[in-house]
Amino acid sequence: MKTHIFIYTILAILLLQVSLSCEKMLEVDVPENQIPTESVFETVQTANAALAELYAGLWNSSPLAGNQTGRLLGSYTDDLTYYGTNSTTGLYDIFQNQQIDSNAAISTYWASAYRLVYVSNAILEGTEKSTTIPATEKQRIKGEALLVRSILFFYLQQIFGDIPYPTSTDYQINQSLSKIQSSEVLTQLENDLNTSISLLTDAYRSTERIIPNRKVAQLMLAKIYMLQSKWNNAETLLRTITQSSLYQPENDLSKVFTKSGSHILWQLKPKNNGDATQEVTAYYFTGAAPSNYALSQNLVNIFTAGDQRKNQWMATVTVGQNTWYRAAKYKALTNNTSEFSVVFRLEEVYLLLAETLAQQDKIADALPYLNVTRQRATLAALVMPISKQSLLDEILLENRKEFFTEMGHRFLDLKRMNRLNDLLPIKTNWKSYHSFWPLPQKELLLNPNLNPQNTGY
Repeated sequence: MKTHIFIYTILAILLLQVSLSCEKMLEVDVPENQIPTESVFETVQTANAALAELYAGLWNSSPLAGNQTGRLLGSYTDDLTYYGTNSTTGLYDIFQNQQIDSNAAISTYWASAYRLVYVSNAILEGTEKSTTIPATEKQRIKGEALLVRSILFFYLQQIFGDIPYPTSTDYQINQSLSKIQSSEVLTQLENDLNTSISLLTDAYRSTERIIPNRKVAQLMLAKIYMLQSKWNNAETLLRTITQSSLYQPENDLSKVFTKSGSHILWQLKPKNNGDATQEVTAYYFTGAAPSNYALSQNLVNIFTAGDQRKNQWMATVTVGQNTWYRAAKYKALTNNTSEFSVVFRLEEVYLLLAETLAQQDKIADALPYLNVTRQRATLAALVMPISKQSLLDEILLENRKEFFTEMGHRFLDLKRMNRLNDLLPIKTNWKSYHSFWPLPQKELLLNPNLNPQNTGY
């Protein structure tokens, strides 16, 4: 089938996308240059094209996009300083912890995530109804779509708390959904991820690892277990990943963000061949004071002189008497042939496993997993004796040094470890209720069932 047919197929999928808060869907004829929706799921090839568009949407505008969660939550916590002056974007208010329910960036974040939830549901429904796709392929397609939807819900729950959990494309249902409690969201995610794990295999559908496999689903389920304090369950899943022959630690800091590493569980490919990652364009500045984001001095100061991550993953920009630091994990600004946007990598698995072991008082067992990233950065290994609390503090610190500007790690780690209110009062306007963002005002007006608004807003 020719390329343009795939494009038309994807356009048909996109035609389905209605915001959960939108007005009533209108009945319209299918444009002549587009394939009817039911045709998308006649063959594996066209169904895979629909999935490809879902992954493209993740790269372009979603919680996993390189210019979204990392920047927003990095500045919301203490990893980034925002120097922008445009008051209409809402970015400065997020940095100042003065967000309100009409914040444009928050509304965009919510809408982009739920738009892709809708696409995931369209793929799930279309695949389930298909009578021509082989059963094994139907399982795999459903497993991928369910995994992506679960990841989107995970970020929405962590940032907004109680949220609606749409599982269909029926606008009459979706436009009046109520929120469900965070604990119920986690239970539903546990169920969905277990289903995804049962449908997927460890084998990658792409050698570039741009399509998630069962190990990605296992990592996500381990994260859910950790939020539920099911430490032993999380440990079992994380050990399954570390023991897999698919993955090996990357010992060269300069190669951690190159696309060919066997430490990568999943990464997103730029829209066009040669395009830079969104991380490069989001954080790059040189020859002048930053007009957007720069690394906070608080973050820079936690790196000791011997930590090679500061040398490899940060760049200095000096103008006159002033020096700033920018994130430089990704390098290729033009003609990019070496970098994709890494979503999950083995180093995260190691540090999560160290945390689950520490939470179970398995201190000696936890240390080797913490020391992997420390020693790669040329820091001395931590040794016994060390208290449980000291070890957890070190794990939190190591997460910050390892994952700054990646997928909102700082916020998620502080929240999971119940440390937000301990460490973030350094932010001038930080309040305890800032552990959640407000639900967008527009959504509450269109669907009153989403009330009440989050506390404090």
